[in-house]
Amino acid sequence: MTKQALKAAFPGTLPVLAGYVVLGMGFGILLQSKGYSFLWAGIMSLTIYAGSMQYVAVDLLSSGAALLSAVLMTLVINARHLFYGLSMLEKYRGVRGAKKFYLIFSLTDETYSLVCAARPPRDVDPAAFYFWTSLLNQCYWVAGSILGGLLGQVLPFDTTGVDFAMTALFVVIFTDQWLTRKNHVPALVGIGVSVLCLLLFGPDRFIIPAMVGIAAALMFLRRRLEGVEDL
Repeated sequence: MTKQALKAAFPGTLPVLAGYVVLGMGFGILLQSKGYSFLWAGIMSLTIYAGSMQYVAVDLLSSGAALLSAVLMTLVINARHLFYGLSMLEKYRGVRGAKKFYLIFSLTDETYSLVCAARPPRDVDPAAFYFWTSLLNQCYWVAGSILGGLLGQVLPFDTTGVDFAMTALFVVIFTDQWLTRKNHVPALVGIGVSVLCLLLFGPDRFIIPAMVGIAAALMFLRRRLEGVEDL
């Protein structure tokens, strides 16, 4: 049953493989450029496994940021997982034991997309299918991080702009959402609140107020937006 679940899950994770290895390498190279070995890249990807937050963590580590600032930044950046988790309650309802805790831990943006869209074959245990999908994705990220750290030690890299990789990924996601959805109000709210907070708080302090403001605005407009989506 485990082998069947692995064979069923693997093909769907190939697009994530292509993206995670490259982005993970970028993280490993960037971390190594700050004086941390490839081992730290692997450990962080094993224990934190938070994509964009790991890129932010490089700056937090190199700048000696206070623990409270790091905690608040992590909570705000990863707050979207609260909504991910709520929407996965039904799919993960039958999962028991350590697998359930791992599925919660490993729920990244890309894994969420795959698990939501995928339909396990009838002869495959859904819990095992979701587990292998999540585990394979993390393996890709860890492998990319370690490989990037190793390459950064032996080859000279100009890391200028590497930390923009996750931002570029989100720009692609934003563009895709804009093109595929008729209702652009949430996107416009995000842009408007972000620009306003940038002007009010400056480039070094606007992220947390912007994300809180966007969440508050969307909650206020929730019923109206749901009505537009239903049309």
